[in-house]
Amino acid sequence: MTDPTAEFFGELGRRGHEPLLEKATGTVRVDLADGKRTDRWLVSVRKGDVAVAHGNAAADCILRADKKLFDSMVSGDVNAIAAMLRGALALEGNVALLVLFQRLFPGPSEGRRKGRVAGFARRQS
Repeated sequence: MTDPTAEFFGELGRRGHEPLLEKATGTVRVDLADGKRTDRWLVSVRKGDVAVAHGNAAADCILRADKKLFDSMVSGDVNAIAAMLRGALALEGNVALLVLFQRLFPGPSEGRRKGRVAGFARRQS
């Protein structure tokens, strides 16, 4: 069984530099609840240079979510801003970093885009 979150952070760490974050500097900590366990990822960005580690350190932006929700975010099935507005994703600190961080998540799959207009299922005639 693959772990979408571990794959996402692993790939992000291997990139080293992310052009989508060239105007960003800061740290994002992602706290993921999985039952009684909380897994913490720390992403440091300095003008696009990215480093990823496990850790519970201070950060400019802290995201707190259920592990399954975050798996869906990094799979392109859930939008991070929409999850935050629904209250499923808690945010502490710099919201601008969340907006930039969300750029790293894939967009919706082709199957999800078909048949949807403005987030609502298209009515069948």
